[in-house]
Amino acid sequence: MSEAFLSGRCMCGDVRFEVHGKPGPVAYCHCQTCRRANGTAFAANAPVRARYLKWISGRDGIREYESSPGKFRAFCSCCGSPVYSRRADDPETFRIRLGTLDGDPGRRAFAHFWVSEKAPWFEIADELPQNPADTMDE
Repeated sequence: MSEAFLSGRCMCGDVRFEVHGKPGPVAYCHCQTCRRANGTAFAANAPVRARYLKWISGRDGIREYESSPGKFRAFCSCCGSPVYSRRADDPETFRIRLGTLDGDPGRRAFAHFWVSEKAPWFEIADELPQNPADTMDE
């Protein structure tokens, strides 16, 4: 019996990867940098431990940008697709952009974060918790 995995890729297909195992909790981030990096109202992200991430091709073509101290956003150098973000203080975790996945990650979002910076033209219409910053309200 083969191991289940999710495949993912950038828009041009140069960067390809597999996630072996279930990604962590899905969150929607509305911060300004996620909005600008993705060109959308929010980013849909899920953490994946490095040991469950297998690079199939294009790893050398990924370029990272330090968007804030210790926070790196990674893009395909050919097509510009956002692929993941990571933090220097947590090198074993990649926050995969769910739009790069070919299949269903098997999880649904549990909350919205940075709603204090959400796009003024976007209305959140679901019942998920809305947090003004990157932590859950107490």
